[in-house]
Amino acid sequence: MPARPALLATAIAAALALGTQAVPAAAAGGSAAVVSRGVEIPAFYTPPSALPEADGALVRSEPLKLALSLPSLGGPLPGRATRLMYKSTDAGGGPVAVTGAYVEPTAKWRGDGPRPLVVVAPGTMGQGDQCAASMGLEHPVRFNGRTVSVGYEDLAVYRLLARGIAVVVTDYAGLGATDRLHTYVNRVDEAHAVLDAVRAARSLPDTSVTAGSPVGLFGYSQGGGATAAAAELQPSYAPDVALSGTYSGAAPADLTEVTEAIDGSDLAGALGWSLNGFLQTEPALRPVADQYVNQAGRKALEDLSTMCVGDALFGYAFARSGSWTKTGQSLGDIIRAEPTLQAFLAEQRIGARKPAGPVRVATGTSDDLVPHGQTREMAADWCALGAKVDYEPVLLPDVGDKLVNHFGALLADQGEAVSWLTDRLAGEPATSDCRSLPLQP
Repeated sequence: MPARPALLATAIAAALALGTQAVPAAAAGGSAAVVSRGVEIPAFYTPPSALPEADGALVRSEPLKLALSLPSLGGPLPGRATRLMYKSTDAGGGPVAVTGAYVEPTAKWRGDGPRPLVVVAPGTMGQGDQCAASMGLEHPVRFNGRTVSVGYEDLAVYRLLARGIAVVVTDYAGLGATDRLHTYVNRVDEAHAVLDAVRAARSLPDTSVTAGSPVGLFGYSQGGGATAAAAELQPSYAPDVALSGTYSGAAPADLTEVTEAIDGSDLAGALGWSLNGFLQTEPALRPVADQYVNQAGRKALEDLSTMCVGDALFGYAFARSGSWTKTGQSLGDIIRAEPTLQAFLAEQRIGARKPAGPVRVATGTSDDLVPHGQTREMAADWCALGAKVDYEPVLLPDVGDKLVNHFGALLADQGEAVSWLTDRLAGEPATSDCRSLPLQP
């Protein structure tokens, strides 16, 4: 059995079968060490019982050793890192502790004005605390026979640092922080975590970031959804965080379509992460889960709650959600049959609100894991709302594997995306493709 705190299995089972909320044991278990799949989670990641009132307020910070670092006359390359925990607000309006990391670059900023700051919103890492992106900076590859975690977002972080851009990485709610499950692809939780990361980075002592530093957002896949949602919610949630530019790659803007695409794919385990997060966020969904999820499904949800992407690929690749239900219906079929679930997913949709500042939307035309069409529709919806959208269809061949089709666009576009965001942070005006978008794939 996975080794998150001992009460986790009981809590998830109760959430599914009895309608109670799943809360990891660390929230009530005091000072006992938290262990997830054989990885002891540093005590830093266990939140205190009380949090500051202000969103973005620092709870604690400490030096973070980067695994990939070189000495130089100007300081360590690519920079000095700080692990941090800050306060945010979750989708239910309650306080939540979020962890992450800030990196002060050694490279000089070559643009005019103060050094800019970019929030890197990670792509799918998993749901186990050991999968957190901030830990990935310290342990880029973790393999102990019980978990496989790869800090693949380190590449984007280092590319930005090389340009003299300060970077803050968010772990999102519940990923790393041991008091709750990660609310995977919840647009409000993710957006708030992204925006509050800016506030937390600004409050760190002895950095070159100022209140006048231009701010950008960078994310692909889950991260693309998080940055897109953050750009939409910035005017109402964080008016003090003006955005110079947002990169949103392969955003899961319509979770109903994404659910259908992921079912039976290499990354089928992501369905379990979504369900676990939805059950924690929305109590009204628990009776639906109790009605449909069978014993195998409950076991899969419990198992996946401590897994990273690598673990899910080994354990649940090509799984069909129909094997997790009492009726044999797929999750897509259940969504179509249940108005409560439809309403919840409709509220998660991204594209109904005008984003703040210019946005670059990139999507692989062959992406059938986070389907190209629904990301393109988000860009079109934003254009209709009057947003300034740089739409980038990444033309790649269909190689016959959904995961490769999805990540191929990430690798193909990342360099251009970093350049686009750097230009926005340097004050260069953005162009818009909204007029030509109807003619583009």
